[in-house]
Amino acid sequence: MMALTPERLLWAWEHGRRRHPIDRALLLHALAAPDLPPERLADEPLGNRNASLFALRCTAFGDRLEVWLDCPACGERLEFTLDASQLPPTSSAEPTGPLEVAGQRLTRPTSRHLARLVPLDDERQAAVQLLRDCLASDAPLPEDETALVRLIEAAEAALETQDPWAELSLAFRCPACGQGDTASFDIADYLWEELDGRARALLDDIHVLARAYGWSEPQILALSDTRRAAYLERLQA
Repeated sequence: MMALTPERLLWAWEHGRRRHPIDRALLLHALAAPDLPPERLADEPLGNRNASLFALRCTAFGDRLEVWLDCPACGERLEFTLDASQLPPTSSAEPTGPLEVAGQRLTRPTSRHLARLVPLDDERQAAVQLLRDCLASDAPLPEDETALVRLIEAAEAALETQDPWAELSLAFRCPACGQGDTASFDIADYLWEELDGRARALLDDIHVLARAYGWSEPQILALSDTRRAAYLERLQA
């Protein structure tokens, strides 16, 4: 894993800010798993990708995550802190074979699979397309709607059990209305939001110090966080 130094953080921000979220996640995955050939990243299972991104996040920003969401029932804003120990171990995302679901063999979904779903607006159509793309054989999907729905639900349950990092969900209960529900947790989006905020703050620091002292960006980035903060404190004083 590459250390997320200030220079590398700004590089990732510069190259990722205008990308599609799927491509942005692949950019971050390249930082989290530098030993993987770039051409393999899009075909890595989502569980592997997300577990690697979470490990990168913990290394760069710590093991505690500040999370918020709005209750779908009453709209109450819920804010809570997650600890890394409350999430599945990243070792659970180590590569394994296809999923066995109702007599079907399914490959694990990848970023390339997600990219194929981008043009689709209908959630059911996307679920069917993903199931079809993940079939490890040429076996046709059930024509009966009920059987098809059951197969999709079985595939989702198998993925949740055998590869929890592929699509992580958080269970919650609203203290205002008592509604219990689950919410999807996208570590790629979460990590990018943190990286974006840190990069913008760092650019502000560079701007202030460059104007005050005439230093170049590389000179400022070469300072430790502690020394950079000390100079900023003196300017504010």
